[in-house]
Amino acid sequence: MPGISLRNLTLMVVLAVSTVLLPSAAAEACTGVRLVGEDGAVVFGRTQEWGKFDLKPRMAVVPRGTTFQGQTPDGSNGLSFETKYGLAGVLLMQRVIGTGMNEKGLAGGQFYHEGFAEYAEYDPDKAGKSIAPTQVLRYILANFASLEEAREGLREVRVVATRDKDLGKVAPLHYMVVELGGESMVIEYMDGKPVFHHNPVGVITNNPYFDWHLTNLRNYGSMSTKPFKAKKWGDLEITPLAAGSGMLGLPGDFTSPSRFVRATVFAQTARQTSGGLDTAREVFRILDSFQLPADMSEGSDTGKKVSLPSGTQYTIANDTANRVIYYHTMYNRRLRKLDLTEIDFGRDGTRAVPLDEQRAEDIKEVTGTLR
Repeated sequence: MPGISLRNLTLMVVLAVSTVLLPSAAAEACTGVRLVGEDGAVVFGRTQEWGKFDLKPRMAVVPRGTTFQGQTPDGSNGLSFETKYGLAGVLLMQRVIGTGMNEKGLAGGQFYHEGFAEYAEYDPDKAGKSIAPTQVLRYILANFASLEEAREGLREVRVVATRDKDLGKVAPLHYMVVELGGESMVIEYMDGKPVFHHNPVGVITNNPYFDWHLTNLRNYGSMSTKPFKAKKWGDLEITPLAAGSGMLGLPGDFTSPSRFVRATVFAQTARQTSGGLDTAREVFRILDSFQLPADMSEGSDTGKKVSLPSGTQYTIANDTANRVIYYHTMYNRRLRKLDLTEIDFGRDGTRAVPLDEQRAEDIKEVTGTLR
């Protein structure tokens, strides 16, 4: 096929297959969104889908000066580094930062990228500058205060294909990072090297490559919050049946391409918010429309019965201006808050607490007031 690169040809084949194998394609379902308030405050939020097992999420605080050791296929012999900045975020399986923010307001998350993440081959002679894919976000938040610093720093690190003990394979990931001023980027690994994409829409989902998602948005440029105008087709007057007609044609399935389009349209048509908690609330409103049952979430395509109450184990919003993290979980939708400005990042030792003190809905009884 002249004029078509091997990368694009592979992508065309994968996308064609995914349209046939829809349940498998829908299994990758995390969604991330960035919104900016009227006061300039930037909030980055995401859903965390996983249907295979309980990720045991904990809210963790990591102080400055904490030492970490990079993982390689040979074990804990990778890059050793200390945290330059204190950070807080959701710790998965007691070891992986899945989403977080540092004390400088740099926030980010890791997202599944099955079939498209291409890490460097492991070279024992370069173990000292190597880390595992699940350690990339921690490395970014621990060491950098801006996207430019992150780009420069990641070019010096080898991310090598290292089997994750809980996943049972190499974790296929890409990452979205947002800085204090609102700029965001997506980091993907191709041919063993990081590729940095400017993120003009502030949205991320999963497969395929990020630049493909941006191109695909051109198919949905007619979306509008306003109903279509009445028109005549012959002698028949065509008018909207109900509100929302401007969104006719918006994809409603849970595949990654459809969620990317829907999240982008929702973000672009979001109400104007004042900033801070008001903007975080709008982020939650958008992300709550992407929650999935456990048997439709990442990791659930194993044939085993899923016992989790939801595939969306938590939803989180990072207010980068005010250094506040908000979240709710699959067990309790009450909004909870962690204020990083009140955290002593100079205190030794990583601290962590479960996202839910009790895994039960916080229900207030009001019947007595209405008797």
